[in-house]
Formats: sequence, structure tokens, C-alpha cells
Amino acid sequence: MRDIRHFFLGCIMAALALVFAASSLPPNMANAQEAGSVATETEIDRSATGGATTLEDIMRRQQGLEVDNTFRSENIGDPAVAAGMSDQLGTLGGASDPDLWRGMRFNAADVTTQVRGPASDVLIQDGGMWWLLFREGPLLTYGGYLLLGTLAFLALFFLIRGRVRIDGEKTGQRIERFKNFERFGHWLLAGSFILLGITGLVSLMGRKFLIPAFGHESYAWLATASKWVHNNVSWAFMLALVMIFAMWVIHNLPDKTDLKWLAKGGGLFGGGHPPAKKFNAGQKMIFWSVIVLGVSISVSGLSLLFPFELPMFAKTFAILNNTAVPEMLGFGILPETMTPHEEMQYAQLWHAMVSFALMAIILAHIYIGSVGMEGAYDAMGSGMVEEQWAKEHHSLWVEEVKQREGKAPGGATPAE
Repeated sequence: MRDIRHFFLGCIMAALALVFAASSLPPNMANAQEAGSVATETEIDRSATGGATTLEDIMRRQQGLEVDNTFRSENIGDPAVAAGMSDQLGTLGGASDPDLWRGMRFNAADVTTQVRGPASDVLIQDGGMWWLLFREGPLLTYGGYLLLGTLAFLALFFLIRGRVRIDGEKTGQRIERFKNFERFGHWLLAGSFILLGITGLVSLMGRKFLIPAFGHESYAWLATASKWVHNNVSWAFMLALVMIFAMWVIHNLPDKTDLKWLAKGGGLFGGGHPPAKKFNAGQKMIFWSVIVLGVSISVSGLSLLFPFELPMFAKTFAILNNTAVPEMLGFGILPETMTPHEEMQYAQLWHAMVSFALMAIILAHIYIGSVGMEGAYDAMGSGMVEEQWAKEHHSLWVEEVKQREGKAPGGATPAE
């Protein structure tokens, strides 16, 4: 059952993990792939150091190139070949302090601990530094630029295009767009995602921006509260994700009307409003982005909520390696053996990267559903929209309502 669960989670992440692998491998990994064969073909001469690390080893490691660590991983002390206690440089058991540390470093030490769990006997692992540098560097930098750039683009678009107005004369009649339980599912998803986004940014960017502004003590309180909110609100997000999928998936399947809508740019740039059903092509893209990226965020989030219990990246990378796609793209063979901590590091980075992408998409969705288009907010505000707005933006859906009910659109009622 555990293998089946791992395979299932691996399949969910397989489609997206390749992109993550491209962006999250340690610095100079591409150079390491090219230089890896050189390192194996040309053995480094360590006779001058008595078999210990050389300057060349150090320089290659600083450049992010592969280094054969066999000479270190096997040098962890052997009582059988230890010099006698009365001999010069004799030891008490054959393992010096460096030997013991190397044993811990390469998971060869006999570690005993009262703590039980998948990660309890891993005291030292390699992934910590590159993960930290990527998290505090490219992830924070480019993620921040993505959100600020999206806001700047939307502001510029608003200044150039202005608000999309209702072209025709308002009839004063209103038609039901969404029922109460549909709006509940939408706002549950929207509210939980906004809270998750804010608290996630506090956790990711707080050390760089909030500590200098408010100090360590204030940030410690804020970070603790953000973590509690983030962990608990995540369940509401996952529940709402299931709700909107069940309610709207049938209305978001692609059809030929989407091509006409896309060809006219949804009418955002003038030229009339293309016909659309309950959801137009733009809304369908938003829907599937929320479903696909939301599921990915949820799966990686579950892995973080239950540390070391739901490892998925080693399994996913194994599946990808079997396709030979990573090698064709120049990434070589992705790692299939990871420490539990490395699994968590990959999960955290993936969780943040996909969240940044979805936040940018949702910012655009919020814009068009509020200040960007006249009458759009009413759909989720009260559930009732102006009939003329519905005819302009969802004409095919209005016709379906008329045919289904055999009367005025949606049982239209006079506007108050």
C-alpha cells in the first residue's frame, strides 16, 4: 500500500516536477554534468596529502563541480588496522574524531538515538546549503519580481485600456449567475488562498524584510501566528478545491467556442464581445490553472504538514529518469536516492514556486473580476448580474437559460 501511495503521488507531480528540477538544481549543475566525466576519467593525485582532501578537491567543490568522495566515505576508521596504544600515534579504537565525523557525514556511523522516525539517524546531509541559498536568493528574488511585475502590468493595462464597460443599454433586469453554494465554494477557496498567500510570504520573506523593520521579537510572534494559520487554513483550501472542481468541471471542458473567444482576445481590446457559454476561454484557463496548480500545492503541502511521511520527489525523479527526458534536456540523471531532509527541501521549494505562479494568476483574476470589468463582481457578490452584461459576455449561456426555463432569462426580476 505504501508503494502504491508513493507511485500515485509521484504520478501527480511528474508532469510538473521536471520544470522544478530545471530551476532548483544546485548552482553550476550544468557544468558539473559536463565535468563529471572528466572527474571520473582523471583520478586526482592525493599522495601529497596522504589520501586526504586536496586543494583541487576544494576548488572543484566551490565551483559546484562533482567530486569523487569515495576516498572520504571509506576513510571512517577501522579498529582492526589501528596502531597499538603503546605505538607512536596509537589510538584507542582506531577511529579519530575526523573519522567519526566522516562516518556521520556519509551515513556510515552507528548512530543510536531515542528519537524514532525516518530522519532520526541522519545527522549531516549535503542539501542544506544549496537549498538555503536558492531559497534566499533566486526563489525570493524572482518570486517577488513576478508578483510586483504582475501588479505593475495590471496597473499599466488599466491606465491604457480602462474599465471594460457594459456597451449596451442596461435593462434593469437581473439574471442568476451563481447559486449560494457555488459562491460559498468560491469564497472559501478565495479567502483561504489569500490567507495562505500572506502567511506564506511572511514565512518566506520575513527574515529579510520584516525583522529589519519590526525586530526579532515582533517577527517571532508574527511568524508563529502565520505558521499556525497557514497549517490550519490549508484544509479549507483543499476542501474548496474539491468543491469547485465538482461544481464547475463540466462547464470548463474546452469546446470550439473557446477558439473564437481567444481569436478576439475576449473582447478586452475592443471589436465586440465573442460568444461564450457559462465560462469563457479565459475563465477556463483560470479554472484549470487553479485545479492543476492547486492540487500540486496541496500535495507538496501535505508532505510538509507530515514531515518525512510522504516523500515524493525521489519516486518522481525515478519515473522521469525512465522516460529519458531529463537526459535529453541536458540535466543528466536526476537523483533517485535522497535523505528525508532533502525530500522536504525539494517539497518546500516546489510548494513556494508553484504558489508564486498561482498568486500571479489570481492577481489577474481579482483585477478582471473587480475594477477591470463593470458588472463582473456581482456574479460572486450577490449571484445576480445585469442581463445586458450577461448577454455581452456569456450570450450562449443566456440562451441556454432561456431554453431551459422557457421564459425571460433566469426568471429575471426588476433591479432594486
